[in-house]
Amino acid sequence: MRITAVDPFYLRMPDITTAADGTQDTLLVRIRTDVGLEGWGECDASPLVSLAVYCCPMSHGNIINIRTSLIGETLEGPEDVVRLSEKVLRNGLDIQQIEHAYSGAEVALWDLVGQKLKQPIYRLLAEMSGTSDVPHPKLPYASVLFGDTPEATYHIAVGLREQGYRAAKFGWGPMGKFDEVNDIALVRAAREGMGIEAQIMIDAGVVWGTDHETAYQRAEAFAQFSPTWLEEPLAPDAVDAYGALKEKSPSVPIAAGEGSNIYRMAEDLIVHGGIQFVQIDAGRIGGIMPSFKVRQLAEQHGIQYVNHTFKSHLSLAAALHVFATNPNFTLLEYPAAGSELSQRLIAEPFLVESDGMVRVKELPGLGVRVDTEAIRPYLAPVRIEVRTDTVFEQGNL
Repeated sequence: MRITAVDPFYLRMPDITTAADGTQDTLLVRIRTDVGLEGWGECDASPLVSLAVYCCPMSHGNIINIRTSLIGETLEGPEDVVRLSEKVLRNGLDIQQIEHAYSGAEVALWDLVGQKLKQPIYRLLAEMSGTSDVPHPKLPYASVLFGDTPEATYHIAVGLREQGYRAAKFGWGPMGKFDEVNDIALVRAAREGMGIEAQIMIDAGVVWGTDHETAYQRAEAFAQFSPTWLEEPLAPDAVDAYGALKEKSPSVPIAAGEGSNIYRMAEDLIVHGGIQFVQIDAGRIGGIMPSFKVRQLAEQHGIQYVNHTFKSHLSLAAALHVFATNPNFTLLEYPAAGSELSQRLIAEPFLVESDGMVRVKELPGLGVRVDTEAIRPYLAPVRIEVRTDTVFEQGNL
């Protein structure tokens, strides 16, 4: 089949706030073919910056936009996804947002190949890597922000427990913004609200930068509440600081990796940063294939691979296919409190089943369908002109 159209769509909520909530807007990518199939993907990056990578006029041979690289190309199987990824990234060598932006298109290409071959993506990945193609259920942890106060955090946690969640991650908000007493109170509230048997995870939201001493002190202070991990206590590129933190052997395991927008960044955190949980966002790192390579690296180093998904269930589908077949990677970040836009994006979202687990869908491609009617009200008109030429004009869903 031949690619006939590559369409990015900018969608947003009516009001955007400064809350660390990545569901307030998004960039979807739809790829259409000459046989009537269409695939979808989602980027987790600044939508309009990423959109520009799909349509920016050529500057020279190393700045060629994604649409130009893909339209007219043939797509028959997984090997073509790999080939086209190499072409896109080579043509966009000097476009610094290229991996972030291409993530949406790469996921859409996998969606198309799966549909054409009538196979779920996880099975195609297993065939390529020579590994088991048996999927395993994952324990969803509700991914939410800390409340503005310990009391608000407690009520959020109680609500999640009442919904049946056995694990939850609390992040950002006031964590690290005041003093150690407040930080401890936030974690205590999360633990008390979720109950002693539930897993809780703490996301510090890179608040301590390169200060590994403070990160270590907080890890020791939080240990009394038995969190599964302390996530991103340091900046995404603070590899040396992560290494220094590892040398102190904190009582709470350290997680990081969501900021990796290329494979090498994740590799650096694993090999030199010494993290124990690597968290990868397929909508940031370049799509499903580079995410799968990080999964393989995690397996080689004996650490845990976890998805980073604070978007929609379209992104969740891509994330699940990456590590569905590894029985030892059991935790799934599950967007539990996103915007109305993110909640309406998929027609049949992933449900937490009666046993408390989430399973990959046994359907071709991603296995989910974008509900274009439901999200059409969030489509924001975009028009880009250079002199008298229209470089881009957003079409209809």
